Amino acid sequence: MDLRNIAIIAHVDHGKTTLVDELLKQSGAFRENQAVAERAMDSNDLERERGITILAKATSVEWNDTRINIVDTPGHADFGAEVERILSMVDGVVLLVDAAEGPMPQTKFVTSKALALGLRPIVVLNKVDKPDAEPDRALDEVFDLFASLDANDEQLDFPALYASGRSGWADEALDGPRKDLSALFDLIVRHVPAPKQIEAKTEPFRMLATTLGSDPFIGRILTGRVESGTLKTGETVKALSREGDRVEQFRVTKILAFRGLAQQPIDVAEAGDIVSLAGMTKATVADTICAPEVDAPIPAQPIDPPTITVTFGINDSPLAGRDGKKVQSRVIRDRLMKEAESNVAIRVTDTPGGEAFEVAGRGELQMGVLIENMRREGFELSISRPQVLFREENGQRLEPIEEVTIDVDDEYSGAVIEKITGPRKGDLVEMKQNAGKTRIIAHVPSRGLIGYHGEFLTDTRGTGVLNRVFHDWAPHKGSIPGRRAGVLISMENGTSVAYAIFNLEDRGKFFIGAQEDVYQGMIIGEHNRENDLEVNPLKGKKLTNVRASGSDENVRLTTPVKMSLEEAIAYIDDDELVEVTPNAIRLRKRHLDPHERKRQARAQA
Repeated sequence: MDLRNIAIIAHVDHGKTTLVDELLKQSGAFRENQAVAERAMDSNDLERERGITILAKATSVEWNDTRINIVDTPGHADFGAEVERILSMVDGVVLLVDAAEGPMPQTKFVTSKALALGLRPIVVLNKVDKPDAEPDRALDEVFDLFASLDANDEQLDFPALYASGRSGWADEALDGPRKDLSALFDLIVRHVPAPKQIEAKTEPFRMLATTLGSDPFIGRILTGRVESGTLKTGETVKALSREGDRVEQFRVTKILAFRGLAQQPIDVAEAGDIVSLAGMTKATVADTICAPEVDAPIPAQPIDPPTITVTFGINDSPLAGRDGKKVQSRVIRDRLMKEAESNVAIRVTDTPGGEAFEVAGRGELQMGVLIENMRREGFELSISRPQVLFREENGQRLEPIEEVTIDVDDEYSGAVIEKITGPRKGDLVEMKQNAGKTRIIAHVPSRGLIGYHGEFLTDTRGTGVLNRVFHDWAPHKGSIPGRRAGVLISMENGTSVAYAIFNLEDRGKFFIGAQEDVYQGMIIGEHNRENDLEVNPLKGKKLTNVRASGSDENVRLTTPVKMSLEEAIAYIDDDELVEVTPNAIRLRKRHLDPHERKRQARAQA
């Protein structure tokens, strides 16, 4: 059977996962009456809730005696390391572009990686049936993007299809029959080369591990593309590290191949196919799995360095241990090390006290997803404000700069530009207006973007779209002001009282309601002014024996502000922490005792 390996790449929300659903349906991977969830490839709970792809996943379809292995990749740059590794497994890419929005920043990020590897893309203009679709303009923009990324002549001569993933059709002409996706299947078989590895069947077995998983029954699983040779279940192989050192030797207990959405055991893995192996205990991502006589590892893609760091510590608040089962630093460390092993974009280092761990990664979204996963597994954590990582070069301090692309209604563009170029030290690169919308492109220090997203949504009344992607390192741009407002801090331990909060409402907005557990040093609201204020949310009404009409009406509180995990992490200052438990997200001061806080403030001053 012929073989093709392709990756589907696109910006967030341009319809990758929906298109893969249709490819699976039309290739007969599902039975007619089989119940299949929408966006079948997004199998993880967080992916379903947020509507984004976080982990790359492979599937396989058959079309006219050709097996097509399809890898669905994440669109967010925070999960870019996942994409970089995946592209080394495939021989072609299908670039999906929204016909209304055109190429977006993450499209640029992933496409640059694909072009650099010499892959020849197929462009699919998706959602051409939207009322505001402009497929011809989008196609011109894709060509310009490829040219700006130094694509070669072969890559610039790309085939394009017009499609609607949701309606399940793709055609070579915009006014085509709009029946099914056969035009896309045929184009993949024609345009994407068969794996070069197929000629190498006689050589010894070699495979580069690109993703790590685990199964409760068969243990560790490494997935990758077989570069050469064949492998049978039960054979002995060894794992080599990137440097060529031997990691371990093991017997392959199972070989799994992708067939539709499921993985099925097969007896022999052949060169060119994408398979998963079980049986190893130490081998990990970027290791080469090979026959015992092979000595040289397969070169692995270098990974872009992390740009931000967050401290994960134990939860030492008075409410610690009530919700979660996993509270010890040893358990937290084991979980973070396990994450760093499968996710090569994350680095974990111990801090001097041993109670906390520095986790460096690509962005706030990636950190938010890791913390949310740990929280659901029963962990309790205290999380610091994200810090940007700097680099020293030739005695100069460099910081990461991100390219930010913003789409807003014309009326809000002034406020957005003022915020980005003023206090956040960004440089405006380009500004285009089209049909009541403005697209703003700017280069902004990563420091300036921490915590900006919530403010941006407020400024644009929730209608703006902001995308960011790492651009370059640049000289340090000086201090960037943090949050302007102070906070309201509880001075007592206990349960909050509606009467007390009602009387304090003119001091600021609250993050808690009545009958909630609070403790000394916990942040319960935002002060109207710039200084922090200690308040007592437990103060009840003094009872007297005088009753007057109207004095005992029910207290009506303003609805408290509830923050998501990412908003809370972005909101806090350097002397504050986010307490994360399976059931609660609380803000607190790093030092709960007011005298200790004053001592620390004096020492810093």
